Amino acid sequence: MYRPGKGKTPRRPGPKKASNIEKDPVGVYCRIRPLGTEDEECCVEMISNSTIQLHAPDGLKANRNGEYKETQYSFKKVFGINTTQMELFEDVAKPLVEDLIHCKNGLLFTYGVTGSGKTYTMTGSPGDGGLLPRALDMLFNSIGPFQAKRFVFKPDDKNGMEIQSQVDALLERQKRDSQPLVPKTPSSRQKADPEFADMISPEEACKSENVDDDCCYSIFVSYIEIYNNYIYDLLEDAPFDPIRPKATQSKILREDQNHNMYVAGCTEVEVKSTEEAFEVFWKGQKKRRIANTQLNRESSRSHSVFTVKLVQAPLDADGDHILQDKNQVNVSQLCLVDLAGSERTSRTRAEGSRLREAGNINQSLMTLRTCMEVLRENQMCGTNKMVPYRDSKVTHLFKNYFDGEGKVRMIVCVNPKADDYEETMLVMRFAEMTQEVEVARPIDRPICGLTPGRRHRNQAFKDELSRRLEERGGPISTVDDPVPLNQLIESLPALPSCELMDPADDQTLPRMIEVLERRRRIRQMMSEQFNKTASAMKSMLQQFDGQLGAKETYIHDQQSKLSEKDKVIVNQRMEIERLDKKSKTLEYKVDILQKTTGMYEQDKRSLEQELETRAQRLQRELSERRRMEQRMQGMVTDTKLKWEKECERRVNAKQLEMQNKLWVKDEKLKQLKAIVTESSSSCPPERPERPERPSRERDCNIGQKRSASPSPLPTAPPVRPTHRRSHSAGGEKWVDHKPPSNLDLDTVMQPIIPNAIKVSTPNEKALSKCHKYVLRHQELASDGEIETKLIKGNVFKTRSGGQAVQFTDIETLKQEGPTAPSRKRRSGSAEGPAQMEDIENRAPVASTSLAVGYQKRRKPY
Repeated sequence: MYRPGKGKTPRRPGPKKASNIEKDPVGVYCRIRPLGTEDEECCVEMISNSTIQLHAPDGLKANRNGEYKETQYSFKKVFGINTTQMELFEDVAKPLVEDLIHCKNGLLFTYGVTGSGKTYTMTGSPGDGGLLPRALDMLFNSIGPFQAKRFVFKPDDKNGMEIQSQVDALLERQKRDSQPLVPKTPSSRQKADPEFADMISPEEACKSENVDDDCCYSIFVSYIEIYNNYIYDLLEDAPFDPIRPKATQSKILREDQNHNMYVAGCTEVEVKSTEEAFEVFWKGQKKRRIANTQLNRESSRSHSVFTVKLVQAPLDADGDHILQDKNQVNVSQLCLVDLAGSERTSRTRAEGSRLREAGNINQSLMTLRTCMEVLRENQMCGTNKMVPYRDSKVTHLFKNYFDGEGKVRMIVCVNPKADDYEETMLVMRFAEMTQEVEVARPIDRPICGLTPGRRHRNQAFKDELSRRLEERGGPISTVDDPVPLNQLIESLPALPSCELMDPADDQTLPRMIEVLERRRRIRQMMSEQFNKTASAMKSMLQQFDGQLGAKETYIHDQQSKLSEKDKVIVNQRMEIERLDKKSKTLEYKVDILQKTTGMYEQDKRSLEQELETRAQRLQRELSERRRMEQRMQGMVTDTKLKWEKECERRVNAKQLEMQNKLWVKDEKLKQLKAIVTESSSSCPPERPERPERPSRERDCNIGQKRSASPSPLPTAPPVRPTHRRSHSAGGEKWVDHKPPSNLDLDTVMQPIIPNAIKVSTPNEKALSKCHKYVLRHQELASDGEIETKLIKGNVFKTRSGGQAVQFTDIETLKQEGPTAPSRKRRSGSAEGPAQMEDIENRAPVASTSLAVGYQKRRKPY
C-alpha cells in the first residue's frame, strides 16, 4: 500500500518568468439587456457584432456647443437583446471548460452597473440556465464515465490535494458517515432542487470530445462571498446556538508553496453529478447577501466567487487503478465571479448599512480599475510599477490570473436605459482599457509518460477474454452457473459400477483404473489446449503491442517534427510580437513627443499672447499716466489760482472789517466827547458835525482789483430807521427746518418766514413743494451768549428724480447786552433810553455761484 501523496496545484512557477512568453489580451464581451418597458428611452445601439454606440439622452449635453456627443466602443463580441444563454455559453464559457479539462485555469467575471443583468447572466433562471449551471453540466457530461470513487482525492487544507487508495477512501467514507456533525457530501440519489432541476434542457446539453480517458477525475466546488472587503464561506455549516448566536467568522487569504493565493479554511465539497453541484450552489446562494434598493429589487451586496476544481490523476500501466504518485496529480480550477454592481448613492438613496455596502463595493471596483491601469502602463511603457493587488480582497485573490496563470474573460453587462448613461460611460471606459491588458498564455502540460490508451486496452482485453470463454463454454463457476460444469462432466467417460460383491473380484478395480486414466488423459489434453490457446492469445496481444509501439514511434517522430515546426512558428511569432511591441513603443513615444510639442506650442502661443496683452496694457497705462499727469497739472494750476484769489479776497475782507471796527470806535469816542463837552459848557451846544468815514481810496483800489464782488458803499442813516427783516422773508416758498434741540430765546426780534413749511426733520415730500431751504442752527458764542445761524440754500431736482439742496448763504443772529449804564437824553433827541446795536453778518458759502460777504451796521440816534 502506498502512502497518500499531495497533488500539485496548476501553477509551476520558476524563479523568474521568461520574457518571450506568449501573451493574449483579456477577452472582453458585451451583453445588452432588454429595456424594462417599450416606451423607455434607449441610449445604447448595437452597430455590429463587435461594436456598440452610446447616445446621450435628451437633456444631457456632452459638449460646449450644445450638441450630443456619440461614442463607439469595440469588444471581442457583442451580444444583443435577443441573445440566448446557450449562444453566450458557446462563445464565452465553453472554451474555458475545455481548458479546465486540459489542466488550464480560467477566470470569468461579470461587470456592470447595478441592475444590468450580471446575476442573471451568471446564474440564469429555471428553464434558462446561465453560464454557471451550463459549465457544470458540460463538465460532468464530459468526465462522467471516468470519475474516481469518493474520497480517493482529499483536500489538504493548503490548496493542494492528497491521493489515497480505494481501501483508504472507503475507510474515510465510513468515518465520515459515522460522524453526524461533519457535513456530508450530498448524494446523487437524492431528489434535485425543483428550481434547478429543469435549468438545462436535454437538447442543449453539450460535452467535450477531447477528454483523456487514461485519467480519473474528481470535482470539488467552493462558494465564497466578499462582503465589505471581508471573505465569508457560504458553504460552512456553523453550529446554531439559539441562546448565544455567533456571527459568521470571516476567512483570510494565504499563499501556498507555489505562490498561489487561496482562502484558508474554505469548505470544498466533492460532487459527482450536476444535480449535486446545483444543490451545493443553491445552499450557498441562500446565504448570499441580497437587498432591495431603489434601482434593483434584488441587488447583490457582495461579490460572489464560485470555484470549480478539477482534480485528475493518470491510471497505472495496467489501466485498472489510479497511479499512486503525488507528482502526477494535477489540479485546475475555474472561477466564476459575479461582481456586485457599481451604484451612486444619490440615485439609490442608500442609508446606514446600505450606504456602507455601496461604498465598499465602489472602492473594490475602483481598486480593480487601478490594477488594470497599472498593468497596462507596465506592459505598454516597459515600466515596473507595483500593482496594488492588496488594496482589495477581490484583486488580491485573483492576482495569479493577471500574472499569467490562466485565461481571463470579462462580460460587461449593459442596461440601455437613459438613466444609467453616465455610469455606463464609466463601465465602457474600463472595458476599453481592460482589453489592452495582456495575460500570459498557459502552457500545455503532459499528464505522464505512460503509454496512452491503457484504459481502452484493458477494457478490450476483458471483453476479448469474456468472448473466448463464452466460445469454449464460458467460465467455470460451480456457484454462479452449474450448467457448464454438468456439460463438462457429461463429456468425460462414464464411470463403471464400483460395487465389489466378491473378494476375489479382479475386474471391477482394473476397469475403474482404466476409466480414470482415460479421464486424466482427457483432462491433460484440455489443459494443453487451454495453454496453447492462452499462448496464442498472449502472442497475439504481444503482436498487437508491437504494432501499437511501432505506430506510437511513428506518431512520436511525427510529433517531434511537428514540435520543431511549432518551435519555428513560435520563434517567428515571438519575433513578430517583439517587433509589434517595439513598433507600439515607438508609436507611443512619437505620440508622447507630439503631445509634448503641441503643449509647448500652445504654451508659446499663450505666452506670446500674454506678452502682447501686457504690452498693450502697459501702453495704455503709460498714456493714461500722461493724461493723468496733464490733468493733475491743470487741477493744481486751477486750485492754485483759486486759492490765491480766495486768500486775496479774505485778506481784503478782513482789512475792511478791521477798518469798519476802527471807524465805529472813533465814532463812539466822538459822540462821547461831544456829550461831555456839551454838559460842561454853558453855551448852547451846537449840532456836531457828522463824522466822516475814513478815507476809502485804499478800499476803492482794493475793490477795483476784486472783480468777483462789488465794494460796499456807505449809506446814510434814515430819519426813522426801522428794523430790517430777515432775507428769508421773500416771496418764495421755504422749508423751515428747526431741530427739536433748539431753544426759544424770547427776544423781540425773531426771524419770520411766511409761506414756510416748518419741519423738525427734512423729508423729500416737503423739499419737492418748496424752492428754498433754511436751517436754524444754535451754538454757544465765545462771550457765553447763544448765537443763531440761519443756513440758507436752493432746492433743485436731481437726475434720479430726488431732491438736493445747494447752500448759498449763512445769516448770524446774535443777542448782546449793554456795555455802559443808560443815560437820559434830551427830549429832542431821537435816541432811545439805551444804546442798542443790531449787527448782521453774512458769510459766503462754497457753491457754484459765490458772493463776497458784506456787513451792515445800524447806529441808534
